[in-house]
Amino acid sequence: MSDKYYVVNQRAVPEVLLKVVEAKRLMDMDKSMPVQKATEIVGISRSSFYKYKDDIEPFHENAKGRTVTFVLQIDDRPGLLSSVLKLIAESHANILTIHQTIPINGVASLTVSVEILANSGDASEMVESIKAQSGVHYLKILSKE
Repeated sequence: MSDKYYVVNQRAVPEVLLKVVEAKRLMDMDKSMPVQKATEIVGISRSSFYKYKDDIEPFHENAKGRTVTFVLQIDDRPGLLSSVLKLIAESHANILTIHQTIPINGVASLTVSVEILANSGDASEMVESIKAQSGVHYLKILSKE
């Protein structure tokens, strides 16, 4: 059976999976921390940790060396596309493709494919900074290859 992968918003992820991620983060920060202590701190059982530890990791940790494609809806405003592309460049990601539709009612759809390089910053921070940009109405990750 082949694995299927999904990109989901954090609010849709069950709490136990978020706690597994947090336990893994604690153990990464303190290499000597045993699983038992990390799971006690975050409030899950060791069996839950072992059941899910290989099935979840933060987006930024497995994005390196991958191509991420996302779609945005942005205001048709001079300089906004440039600002979005600047945020990508500041994250040291490589822009592979850009496609912008003709604006309808002052809003354009934009599809961008970005290569997350080894020296790129945190991909999830890049996405959040784009979402926070004034004039960006919507951002959704379509794929990660």
